[in-house]
Amino acid sequence: MAEQHAMTTPAHPSSFAQGPLQRFLTATEVDTRLLGMIGALAIIWVGFNIFSGGLFLTPRNLWNLSVQTASVAVMVTGMVLVIVTRNIDLSVGSILGLVGMVMGVMQTQILPVQLGLGLGHPLIWVLSLGIGIAVGVGIGALQGSIIAYLKVPAFIVTLGGYLVWRGAAWWVTAGRTVAPMDSTFQLMGGGPFGSIGALWSWVVAVIACAAIVIGLYFGRRQRRRFNFPQRPVWAEVALAVIGCGATVGAVAVANAYPWPTRIAENFANANGMTVPENGLFVSHGIAIPVLIAVGVGVAMTFLTTRTRFGRYVYAMGGNPEAAELAGINTRWVTVKIFMLMGGLCAIAAAISTARLNAATNALGTLDELYVIAAAVIGGTSLAGGVGTVAGALLGALVMQSLQSGMVLMGIDSPLQSIVVGIVLVFAVWLDTLYRRNKH
Repeated sequence: MAEQHAMTTPAHPSSFAQGPLQRFLTATEVDTRLLGMIGALAIIWVGFNIFSGGLFLTPRNLWNLSVQTASVAVMVTGMVLVIVTRNIDLSVGSILGLVGMVMGVMQTQILPVQLGLGLGHPLIWVLSLGIGIAVGVGIGALQGSIIAYLKVPAFIVTLGGYLVWRGAAWWVTAGRTVAPMDSTFQLMGGGPFGSIGALWSWVVAVIACAAIVIGLYFGRRQRRRFNFPQRPVWAEVALAVIGCGATVGAVAVANAYPWPTRIAENFANANGMTVPENGLFVSHGIAIPVLIAVGVGVAMTFLTTRTRFGRYVYAMGGNPEAAELAGINTRWVTVKIFMLMGGLCAIAAAISTARLNAATNALGTLDELYVIAAAVIGGTSLAGGVGTVAGALLGALVMQSLQSGMVLMGIDSPLQSIVVGIVLVFAVWLDTLYRRNKH
């Protein structure tokens, strides 16, 4: 009898919760900070939609918003790890600018002209992207090694990097803008041809919904296997419905945004299609940079929650001394974090350069501030040890929503900076209050 009692699955905390809302939140185990972020995002969207005369919540603006968020979203997934370990990286915008310039020069001069591949060669974009990522990882390894082995504070190292890499980007072309990019490379920037269309967008939605359901099912099996408290079945169903509903809604919005009329007509003429009297409707669907950002987000979530490396990162952030005494090679982990950050900056550089169809010296300017702000707004604590990739991605969306909304309302750029600064300070203050109340 004693053995049977020991194997009984413990009751879930939701069974003791009082009130329907508290019971729902406890049963679904939704992070209240993440829920607050979603509520704040909803208020921002509705507010800007009202003040912009209904321009904000349109398929066109939301589609553009998703593309504009992609590069910052990619970088913020790495910034979470940096801040969790009580470090900071002020050089990400400059790394993006330098890597973007390197990839631009590779595509326009070195590979097609000096190495004789010729313009339009199918390997140009692949080699350019690979070299760019290698440069980003190399810069990250250099900065990480100085921080980890020479014990120079990350603030100083990356502040120096902020100046060095921005200057290096200028020296690559002596300040000249490099354009245009390879036609295949341009697809990573979005646009009518840099999207996957309505059909494939629905395919992605089906795959995403299946992944959500399968993930919940296997998560439940794991809880049963280790005799952890099980979420109520209705809570699992609610999570599946909410996740799949959000996915289907996002794809529906992406598919509701059509190609520009002239581009659609040219496409129809080139493919021998008849254009209807009321015009040809061709859906953009999900933009490729958005798919890249989502893919990076999923991969980084897996890395932080399901791997030994991820556990080491949070252990170091929670208590660096204890992590070192436990046998974790904290120096090497720190180097790997900054290498990862450099690689993510290179991916963001590819998205930004492809979107502009040019590599400019201004590329990535102030991105470091937006990335850090997005991570902090998304719940990553500057005190270390706390932060999620999902929250940081949501923070990036909040930051870009503020910028996009202010542009629609015709607010001047200096005032936009003031608003972003106030929001950042407010987010850090809320984090301080949250940690104080928790303790």
